[in-house]
Amino acid sequence: MGLTENKAGRGIVLALLGGCSWGISATCGQYIFANSMIDPGSLASIRLLCSGMALLFLCLFRDRYRLTAIWKERNDRVRLLLYALGGLVFIQYSYLTAIKYTNSGTATVLQYTGIILIMFLSCLKERRRPVGREILAVIFALAGIFLLATGGNPFHMFISSEGLFWGLLAAVALASYTLIPGNLIQKWGNLVVNGFGMTFGGLFLFVLFAVWKEDMAYDWTVWLAVFGIVFVGTLLATCLYSQGVIEAGPVRASLAASVEPLVAAISSALWMKTVFGVVEVVGFLVIMSGVLLVSMPGISENKRIKQREENNNKNIDSI
Repeated sequence: MGLTENKAGRGIVLALLGGCSWGISATCGQYIFANSMIDPGSLASIRLLCSGMALLFLCLFRDRYRLTAIWKERNDRVRLLLYALGGLVFIQYSYLTAIKYTNSGTATVLQYTGIILIMFLSCLKERRRPVGREILAVIFALAGIFLLATGGNPFHMFISSEGLFWGLLAAVALASYTLIPGNLIQKWGNLVVNGFGMTFGGLFLFVLFAVWKEDMAYDWTVWLAVFGIVFVGTLLATCLYSQGVIEAGPVRASLAASVEPLVAAISSALWMKTVFGVVEVVGFLVIMSGVLLVSMPGISENKRIKQREENNNKNIDSI
């Protein structure tokens, strides 16, 4: 096995660990809501603000030049602010609210249906009809949502209407979070863009929800879970995943990180004693099958991506 294969393998492991960190942090959120009066807006503010400032601190050592350079172009400034509010704030608040009304596993799986929405938007942009596997992915997603929402009985809601609403809104937020940055992250780096985006988003929520007025006298276990969300589920996960993308490429890294819903469901069951019935498990599997269908490139596309990633690795090795 050559150097390139070793590097790609390490990148897949890093992305996998990043996905696991995201999944565990979701259950930390479920624990916080079950054992405190912290609302999703305040928790999202703490998460974004602390993580953003930590990422910016890292940038002082790794990307100091970009900390100021990103503000020199007006279009980049505007897109960064849009990303902070329409991407990070939107996804964090809707996702954490979905966890509050359901559980970490269900909320994460519902959020992942946003990948199928991204596929639809890509088809509109490219002015083409969805291909066979994309249509099948939509059918899988709708079937899985039906099973999660009703438990297989169309005359009974298995989860709360609030949970379903916020879970599907989190899917829309995932699409917004993914599409708004455009090439901003490629141009300025994951740490700089997310560092500023999280900091601004956290400050916005901090003021909006008047977090300073809240009584934060909670048990130490709650604050340990907050630590898990901030430093394990955001800071560590972001660094692991971004390095995984660099070493393994975006396609393989994103597929590895899609372990997140599985980890969220397992950790919720083991830690929070959340009971998932057979129908729910089938719903999870059906939705994730649809997500994987649109996440994995076709054979010809796979060849182009592999060739592009090999060329990129050669260029990196030659520097």
